[in-house]
Amino acid sequence: MRLHKKIEIMDTTLRDGEQTSGVSFLPSEKLQIAKLLLEELKVDRIEVASARVSEGELEGVKKITHWASEKGYLDRVEVLGFVDTPASVDWLVLSGAKVLNLLTKGSLNHLTYQLKKTPEQHFADIAKCIECATSKGIAVNVYLEDWSSGMRKSKDYTISLIDFLVSQEVKRIMLPDTLGLLKPEEVRTFVKEVTSKYPDIHFDFHAHNDYDLSVANVLEAVNHGISGIHSTINGLGERAGNAPLESIVASITDFTDFKLNVQENKIYRISKLVEQFSGLHIPSNKPVVGENVFTQTAGIHADGDNKKNLYYNDLLPERFGRTRKYALGKTSGKANILKNLMELGISLEPEELSKVTQKIIELGDRKERVTTEDLPYIISDVLQNNSIKKDILIEGYHMTHSKGLKPTVQLRLKVKDQFYEAHASGNGQFDSFMLALHKIYKSLNKTLPKLTDFSVSIPPGGKTDAFVETVITWDYGRIIKTKGLDSDQTVAAMMATEKMLNIIEQMNIGKTENTNLYGNEFSATAR
Repeated sequence: MRLHKKIEIMDTTLRDGEQTSGVSFLPSEKLQIAKLLLEELKVDRIEVASARVSEGELEGVKKITHWASEKGYLDRVEVLGFVDTPASVDWLVLSGAKVLNLLTKGSLNHLTYQLKKTPEQHFADIAKCIECATSKGIAVNVYLEDWSSGMRKSKDYTISLIDFLVSQEVKRIMLPDTLGLLKPEEVRTFVKEVTSKYPDIHFDFHAHNDYDLSVANVLEAVNHGISGIHSTINGLGERAGNAPLESIVASITDFTDFKLNVQENKIYRISKLVEQFSGLHIPSNKPVVGENVFTQTAGIHADGDNKKNLYYNDLLPERFGRTRKYALGKTSGKANILKNLMELGISLEPEELSKVTQKIIELGDRKERVTTEDLPYIISDVLQNNSIKKDILIEGYHMTHSKGLKPTVQLRLKVKDQFYEAHASGNGQFDSFMLALHKIYKSLNKTLPKLTDFSVSIPPGGKTDAFVETVITWDYGRIIKTKGLDSDQTVAAMMATEKMLNIIEQMNIGKTENTNLYGNEFSATAR
């Protein structure tokens, strides 16, 4: 039975994670990530660099060790080094680091074909390096590079290496699945064999994700005697990456009895910072930190959440500093919309909710991205559109806009049951549209109001694909304000204009019936 109930997390985002193709952190970025990892996320240890890589790497480690020394964290900052006495040790001394993670050969294949040495020669070199490091006040952990292949194909050698290391002044022995080749059953067998043979030794497990099995392999490792796990934020690392910290923390917490120091509610914050610094976008469906993983899209799920949280699991977003969202789209249904309305403090009557739901479904069919911020605009649009009789409709249009040529619009307008078409060129697409509209109205002996103000806005937090709200003020003897809503600015303005056409049509009808039917100002929304 395990005597210790705590698993150490060693994060290697700044070393192994930086081996991701195209990723290189600046020294100042390394320092910021290190601070968050140790002070906020509270991982047990961090691996921050490889020795002798570059001057920039040395500068970054110096920044981290200077800060860590002031904070009392220096024994938690580790640097990868090589069996190259005294080069790596001297580099660590220069950097101010106090922990060497010594890279040794964990498989006979690597030893024979890369170093071209015998086991006896390699062991002697390792002993010399460890003695050099400890004589200069540097603690030593040891990596068994390619340990997984060693256990598969040259177990006698790999076990003999561990036998040798147990006799040395080593704090931890670290077992990497360097090529990401192990399946969970093998991890269980190999880890159990090693930890049973050496019950008093602290072993770390270092997983890679080539078969998308890193988290499953981590769970097998912790359940069979491993004391520490290596991880990276967002699963950064070469090839398919390393075991992602966010997933292994959630899995160990929920599926084992072991304890972690990691503060889950800080995970999302540091995940986004690493995303920014690395330049690698987090997939939207990535567990724990992906944009969509706490977003319910299907309306039936939101309905179930309203009824005793039927679609909740233990991965509650609040654990990770996030909130649950309910997406708006063609599969949303009324339950999703109700959830979003509750967030905004808006209440609709059943008939109104039905109309808003239908509009969002229509937008989803067009693949429009609908957000919570868009919702008030859509509600206003739907409700006010349904309050005005539509005798005039823009049935069709074709717009062109080419460099060096004037924009043109071909317009098809329906007035009552008749269709009219006109073509015009102007100083912009909306100007061309208005000129075409003037032609049609002139042919009908109708007059148009004077446009006196035109403004454009997007919902708070909107992006380039957000809805655009266009507000136009018209002078028709009285002031009329109309709003248009669309993902295209010109179309939004055209929708606002369509609303204006219907208002003045009703005004003209009203004049013949009751000259006091309308007040001095009109405000409406068009879609």
